Amino acid sequence: MPTADLHITDVIAHPLRATLPTTQRTSQGDWPALDIAVVEIRTDAGITGWGECLARTSSVAYAAVIDHVLKPVLIGRNPFDSANLWRAMRARLTGRAGGMLIESIAGVDIALWDIAGKVAGLPVHRLLGGAGRSDVFAYASSINWGDDARAEAETRDCIARGFKAIKVKIGQPVCAAIARAELIRKVAGPEIKLSVDANWAFDLDEATQVGEALAALDYWWFEEPIVPEDVEGYRLLRQRTRVRLAAGESDFTTTQARDLIATRSVGVIQPDVARAGGISETRRIAELADAFHVAYAPHVGWSGALCAAASVQLAAAQPNFLVYECMVFDNPLREALLVKRVGSYQDLRNGEVEVPTGPGLGVEIDLDALARFRSR
Repeated sequence: MPTADLHITDVIAHPLRATLPTTQRTSQGDWPALDIAVVEIRTDAGITGWGECLARTSSVAYAAVIDHVLKPVLIGRNPFDSANLWRAMRARLTGRAGGMLIESIAGVDIALWDIAGKVAGLPVHRLLGGAGRSDVFAYASSINWGDDARAEAETRDCIARGFKAIKVKIGQPVCAAIARAELIRKVAGPEIKLSVDANWAFDLDEATQVGEALAALDYWWFEEPIVPEDVEGYRLLRQRTRVRLAAGESDFTTTQARDLIATRSVGVIQPDVARAGGISETRRIAELADAFHVAYAPHVGWSGALCAAASVQLAAAQPNFLVYECMVFDNPLREALLVKRVGSYQDLRNGEVEVPTGPGLGVEIDLDALARFRSR
């Protein structure tokens, strides 16, 4: 069927929730379970696209947004009109920069790109122009903010699996954060690239202290040291410390990411494709960063398999790609949702993960798993 005659016939939101085998801990608290919303878009050609949106605590609420706010905009439209559809969905949000609606749009947008790739018979990274990558460099994420024994054991496990880069969670107090950075550097040795993620644990002065310690320990980057909305704080911190700053996972749009990038406040921008409006908007953020010589490192975090698949596709395509976030804790919404895993630590080869070459996202949904994890 010619693409001009292709139409969306249905949009189905699948709210999912899974209890984690091991509770994850950051400076913000414990996370014993994860939610995502999977978006299924059907067309009159029999081609189905799949996407995912971040739904940190209530996937049912996100499914309701997709069902009642976004679906009416999409039915009957051509899925190849992704740019117009993005703007039409965005218009449902009256004057706000982000929130649940943009995250919900992300799932729809990823599914639209999946359809486009399937119609073209090409993986998404080829539709995006491609950068000639068949594998992407990956870092292990993340060493939990817990007791020293657990952190040391997790670090050694990551190294044994072949990772050449590792991210470490830190938090308050400052002395404990610095002690953790020192411990992991000692365990990992000088050859492993190390970064830390504070999840906004510090104020500007505290972050300056930690940043200087990280620079002395040769850490790769200091991620989200202060609250995301404090753009001026990031600019000042960049002037005060020698360590590279990273942020952007909490940004929803290019407009939000613009000031961090244009002022060179960060050396690494980290949009999450399941939050930042999907592949379309994440690509815009990455391309803006490229124009300012800022590196792009996709945030995956506690998402599911489709976020990982979309992130690998973007990583393969963007010229300023730095490294892919490869989560190293077991997550049923990532390991069990696909017939074949994508971007998993279990499939690491020489510190890299393979880029799928099948059409669209290059993945196949396990429908039994989709039903099994559905929130009721």
